[in-house]
Amino acid sequence: MKLRLRVVRIFALDWASTVDFYEHVLELEPRYRDDVSGWAEFDTGEAGLAVERVLPDDAEAEALTRRFLGASLQVEDIHDTHARLSAKGVRFVAPPAQQPWGGWLAHFEDPEGNVLTLLATAEDE
Repeated sequence: MKLRLRVVRIFALDWASTVDFYEHVLELEPRYRDDVSGWAEFDTGEAGLAVERVLPDDAEAEALTRRFLGASLQVEDIHDTHARLSAKGVRFVAPPAQQPWGGWLAHFEDPEGNVLTLLATAEDE
């Protein structure tokens, strides 16, 4: 059996604004978008990143949004990426910080309050 990560799903109440953020602010290439079903998928390399609409009256909506996702987007230069995204208004929880294992992390929020991570390995920096 071979398991492969296909897509990371990010849930959004304001689906259109969140999709716009991933496409135009983070500059991810769209793979697919369906405004009717509320599903958009972006190319991030081997696995995709998807934004899935949840409705305000959905009992699980609050639990699915505004949380730390544990999803890391690898970049070559975390300091440059941090500066560029900050200039576009992206809210970072903290500036890039070097980790004990040698790499760098910086956590940021999307418009829904979901927290993602920029990652640069020691080899990237």
